Amino acid sequence: MRNMSFSMTTQQVIDGTKTVTRRTGWRFLKPGNMVRPVLKGMGLKKGEKVKPLRGPLRIISVRREPLSAMTQAECIKEGFPQMGWREFIAMLCDKYDCDYATEFTRIEFEYTD
Repeated sequence: MRNMSFSMTTQQVIDGTKTVTRRTGWRFLKPGNMVRPVLKGMGLKKGEKVKPLRGPLRIISVRREPLSAMTQAECIKEGFPQMGWREFIAMLCDKYDCDYATEFTRIEFEYTD
């Protein structure tokens, strides 16, 4: 089972309030695939181990779409109900050095634990 890092949204995954994530890659995922949510999957220092956040996630849907397709309802699914969609897009653009037209992989999932 592959690990999927949730370092930016750790608490949302622990709380179970996040059901959608956007990634620059992960195009290979298919509905029904299982992934393990972890705190950090890459860049581990010597002696550090992967820390699972909870049980596996089951992938429900995967599609490519531009950030400009973001809505307020999607902010809630991303685990940010207090954030406006424009603010959410700005946060991603800042992190990934991209713009509103950049396509991301939108991954919807459900918790299995």
